[in-house]
Amino acid sequence: MKDSTLGNIEMEIIDGLSDMAKQCSVINPDLFSKYNVKRGLRDLDGKGVLVGLTEIGEVHAYIIDENETIPVAGRLLYRGIDIYHLVDGFMNDGRYGFEETCYLLLFGNLPNQKKLKDFERLVSYYQKLPEDFVRDIIMKAPSRDLMNAMARNALSFYSFDENADDTSIKNILGQCIKLIACFPLLAVYSYQAFSHYHGNNSLYIHGPRSDLSIAENILHMLRPDSKFTKLEATLLDLALVLHAEHGGGNNSSFVTHVVTSSGSDTYSVMAAALGSLKGPRHGGANIKVIQMFEEMKQIVKNWKDDEEIEHYLMRVLDKEAFDRSGLIYGIGHAVYSISDPRTVIIRKYVAQLAEEKGLLDEYNLYSKVEDLAPKVIRKVRKMYKGVSANVDFYSGFVYKMLGIPHELFTPLFAISRIAGWSAHRIEEIVNAGKIIRPAYKSVSERRNYIILNER
Repeated sequence: MKDSTLGNIEMEIIDGLSDMAKQCSVINPDLFSKYNVKRGLRDLDGKGVLVGLTEIGEVHAYIIDENETIPVAGRLLYRGIDIYHLVDGFMNDGRYGFEETCYLLLFGNLPNQKKLKDFERLVSYYQKLPEDFVRDIIMKAPSRDLMNAMARNALSFYSFDENADDTSIKNILGQCIKLIACFPLLAVYSYQAFSHYHGNNSLYIHGPRSDLSIAENILHMLRPDSKFTKLEATLLDLALVLHAEHGGGNNSSFVTHVVTSSGSDTYSVMAAALGSLKGPRHGGANIKVIQMFEEMKQIVKNWKDDEEIEHYLMRVLDKEAFDRSGLIYGIGHAVYSISDPRTVIIRKYVAQLAEEKGLLDEYNLYSKVEDLAPKVIRKVRKMYKGVSANVDFYSGFVYKMLGIPHELFTPLFAISRIAGWSAHRIEEIVNAGKIIRPAYKSVSERRNYIILNER
């Protein structure tokens, strides 16, 4: 942490202390194997350690045949319903699907027309921020990182809720629906404040409209002229549906269970989940994909040349290109190997939007990288499973084509995933589980205390 108010002596003290803090935190990596520690709560073969049960979301990527793990095409189910069928249902009807998806995750079943309309009316009613909230909370000290701004805004709701600590299901459900309805406002308004105060741009605060879906309202509130096409809103709505839930084991949903199990309030739980999702290993990956492609477009002269593209990807893997991490962002997933169903679904519609935006050449470059990257990775990496493009590979490209600033990429993920977080919070409370407290083994040596003047 850099602090311009520190003098040279204070900085020297900080430097020395940081070295000591780092040195005393190193643990011999061999000890993790010795004590059979499941780092990241994962087995050596990459499978997650079973720590809970859920009926909300299911991620399926392999089968067991005669004790052998066999990868299969990825499947994602919401409340037992295959994501392919859910998407086909509202897309074939020409409807937006995120509100229906929220209902399904929260209440376990698909709504009929009346129940869906009643739920949409409830969400619309809750799309109101407390009086002067925009001026006094969002506009004050606008953050350069919108996920931090959203966490602060979510925590601020506590001050406006007379029953903030009431953990009855009825009260928590109302709090969660309120946050589902208001997350788009918190994200977009935080961006407008950031753009105005840090970018010296005009300030636009458009109120949500009751006749628009959540996806439509995001574009309406974000754009100065509030205009958007049907295809644009459809693709954004689809992205929200595909990001809404991914089982209880993903980092932010697990955080939701962990903090909920302590008995904390809804706003603290959601702020913690936002902090988890902010991390580039979780929700920030699509920004990395966009940044990687921006460099690739400058270096690769012929976007149709497989050999030239493979050469760039090899340099990325060898830590000679992009951010020197050795990662091809958007390729690979902790669970999926053969395919990520969310990628399969969104890919079908990305080409349509690319054609509308005149970006088919760039879309074709994405398609080539999706095809070539797994082959390049197999050449240089020993893998226990295959790799394929994950949903982040295309979602950032979709947001870019929609003119959504990169600062909002991860907040859009949060706008979607709070539906799943809300369902997981309720599930944790209903089942009255114990406080989640895994074991950590101390491997430090025993030492005697030495009095101060003898050290």
